[in-house]
Formats: sequence, C-alpha cells, structure tokens
Amino acid sequence: MTPYDEQQLAKLLAALPPAPEGWVRAAQALPKARAELDTIVERALADEAYRAKVVADLEAAVRESGQEPDAARVAALRARLAENE
Repeated sequence: MTPYDEQQLAKLLAALPPAPEGWVRAAQALPKARAELDTIVERALADEAYRAKVVADLEAAVRESGQEPDAARVAALRARLAENE
C-alpha cells in the first residue's frame, strides 16, 4: 500500500465526483431514523405489552414511528430487538 500524506489524500478526494444526491439525502436521514428505532426499542424494553405488539407487527411499529417500513428498517429493528432478548 502506498503511503499518502494529508495533502495527497485531499487532492485525490477533490478529484472524485460529488456523491449522488440520493446518497446525500440518505446519509442525512440516518441519524433521525436511528433515533426513531432507538425509541421503539427503548419503549419495547420498558413495556412488555408494547414489545409483544412490536414483535407481532414490526412494519406497523416502524410506520407508527413516522418512518417508511422498508426492508432495511424492519431488519434493523428485528436485529435490535433480538440483541435485547
């Protein structure tokens, strides 16, 4: 691997084309989406009845948090709940 100093790296990065707009929007939305999933998980850990409701219908729980229940969000929620079993 060739060692690069900071100025060489900066020049290489500047030569790259800008990130696609969709990637930028997705990256900007990540912190809010993670926080909303955190809220679902925290509430599910504190309230057994709510946890049963969430586990029974993950898509509805994501939708109720104001997010689109796409495959990635549902999978992330499933994984987070499994970590806390």
